[in-house]
Amino acid sequence: MNPAQIEHFRKILMSWRRDLIEEIDRTVQHLQDDAGSFADPNDRATQEEEFALELRTRDRERKLIKKIGESLASLDTGDYGYCEYCGVEIGIRRLEARPTATLCIDCKTLDEIREKQVI
Repeated sequence: MNPAQIEHFRKILMSWRRDLIEEIDRTVQHLQDDAGSFADPNDRATQEEEFALELRTRDRERKLIKKIGESLASLDTGDYGYCEYCGVEIGIRRLEARPTATLCIDCKTLDEIREKQVI
């Protein structure tokens, strides 16, 4: 990967991480503002269900932020864009679609097949 491509992916990853952190901050503020604002038990139950959904979403985003951090670290070490399993270049098109990809398409496909067989 050339320096321009490395910088391109660094900008994508940093922007994505910043957006996720801002969304998490908005959610925390929303949860704090709306907590306990309904006296009716039905409204309260609906609110708690919405909060649970928000928290699950934020948990997934927290894990994604960690993956983004790992991708940024691999950019610094020069390992970004190479498959963790076989060492082949992942490919620009795949990285454009999934900047946190750590496996080439072939290894990812095999990984998914193995996963289905375990279930």
